[in-house]
Amino acid sequence: MSRPALIGDIGGTNARFALVTPGQTSPQDILSLPCADYPGVVEAAQDYLDRVGATGSNAPGEACLAFACPVHAEQVKMTNNHWQFLKHDVQQALNLSLFKVINDFTAQALGIPHVPDQDLVAVKPGTAQAHALRLVIGPGTGLGVAGIFPSQHAWIPLPTEGGHVAFAPTDARERELLDEFHKHYSRVSVERLLCGQGIVDIYTAYCALEGVAPGFTSAAEVTQAANQGDTLARRTLQRFLKILGDVCGDTTLSMGARGGVYLCGGIIPRLLDWLPKSALCEAFINKGRMHAYNADIPIWVVTHPWTGLLGAAEALHNEEVF
Repeated sequence: MSRPALIGDIGGTNARFALVTPGQTSPQDILSLPCADYPGVVEAAQDYLDRVGATGSNAPGEACLAFACPVHAEQVKMTNNHWQFLKHDVQQALNLSLFKVINDFTAQALGIPHVPDQDLVAVKPGTAQAHALRLVIGPGTGLGVAGIFPSQHAWIPLPTEGGHVAFAPTDARERELLDEFHKHYSRVSVERLLCGQGIVDIYTAYCALEGVAPGFTSAAEVTQAANQGDTLARRTLQRFLKILGDVCGDTTLSMGARGGVYLCGGIIPRLLDWLPKSALCEAFINKGRMHAYNADIPIWVVTHPWTGLLGAAEALHNEEVF
């Protein structure tokens, strides 16, 4: 019997580990461990393997770990926690014959083809072309943007820094919001608005424009207030989703994402009830002469809890992932 492989999806706060049978993508023995409890990734991985009994002759000989930070260099330094390491050192410490390190949003993109239909919520109908690029976009701590393309032999991930393109207002209210954002940021990217802190900043900007003191200081508080009928909090969520539609539509045009749009990350699944009463789909389609191009492209929300682990499993033996 072949030994299992180790996969992981590691963010600033939690490290999610699992085992996978080589050649398959279904994660087993999933555990989420607090990064703050460990000095580094080696110690966290070893503790995970001890907990699930994957030691000795059953210890993994292969691993693919996804990290929420740049991973192109030999040295990897986490953006939002204290972990840093050399890839070679981790491979040696864990006694791995194969060790791949990928970005966490690359893992999200690679996981999309393996998400079951029951974990996809249709937001906008359309016709997805089979041999076409898919757009994967997710507001969370930041705004992740990636593509995934089906080649003849393997899924090809297309990592981007699309969250850092400049925010482009489309109406008078957004121009006013941009002016408020410029009081705090010299350059306003779409990520400044389309993330957890962006919800707070949009709300605070609305309060400034209305001449009232902000009553909420977190995205969770703003969302709760909106659900309870607070006017400015409701406007904030509606504007957030409308701008997300704008950005998804623009990125679809830039990437030629005729394979469909997949909304992932931690925020949008919590706003499912808001999507039908939002302008997200209208903004996605409202592209002037390219209206018809976007009108036929479907949009889904991804609700699968372990998409990044699915992607790490896909990447393990994917010849297009190095």
